[in-house]
Amino acid sequence: MRLTTTATPPARTRVRRAGLATASLLSATVLLAYSAGTAQAHHGFDDFDTDRLYYIAGTVSQVRFGEPHSYFTVTVEDGLPAETPEHELPEGLRDAADSDPINAAPSYTGSHDDLAVTIAPPSFTSMWGLDRELDDGERIEAVGYIGKSHTDEFRPVVFWVDDGQPVNQVLNEELPATPLPVPYPQGDGPSADAGQDSPSAAADSENSSPTAVWAGVGALTVAVIAGGALYLRARSRRM
Repeated sequence: MRLTTTATPPARTRVRRAGLATASLLSATVLLAYSAGTAQAHHGFDDFDTDRLYYIAGTVSQVRFGEPHSYFTVTVEDGLPAETPEHELPEGLRDAADSDPINAAPSYTGSHDDLAVTIAPPSFTSMWGLDRELDDGERIEAVGYIGKSHTDEFRPVVFWVDDGQPVNQVLNEELPATPLPVPYPQGDGPSADAGQDSPSAAADSENSSPTAVWAGVGALTVAVIAGGALYLRARSRRM
């Protein structure tokens, strides 16, 4: 009686297939990490003038807490001090490279009475000093950046709630750029009314939204993994 045996792939073939699978998954992981880093950079301060820090204070309204960012409006107070009042800073922003520019930030003197403020989502603010939603009518103080094309937008690097609690707003606990020395040069910053009703600016903002960025990341990742799987399948048929 002849016994029928099922051939098993040689060890070299199995090793090759495992190597190709590992390489495909590694490529997908690298691509995802790179894309996520790009998304995070875009997710942060790219649309704001990081050359100039400003201090604001005022009352909060139209609060919307959620992912991927939280939003609210601040009605800026009249008669702000010339520069940032002395406040406690989050631990990660106490180095001189960060604290000196924050403490020297001049008060906002732009043409907008109300500023649309973007902050980190609750998943981050709960770790950074604020474990609740802000209330309409609540007073806050903040230091941060004015939008490049939409100068009625503001993104803080730190803000303080009524009880003086500091709330960090930078992911790496350091300023994203070294601001210009105070007083800031005149004439080369964002125009006071630039881009307020600009269709191109609105389109750029929509196309670069976090949702669009992450959708692109997901599509690229799926494409890489699917391509790797098809390649392995084709290789296995030839062996």
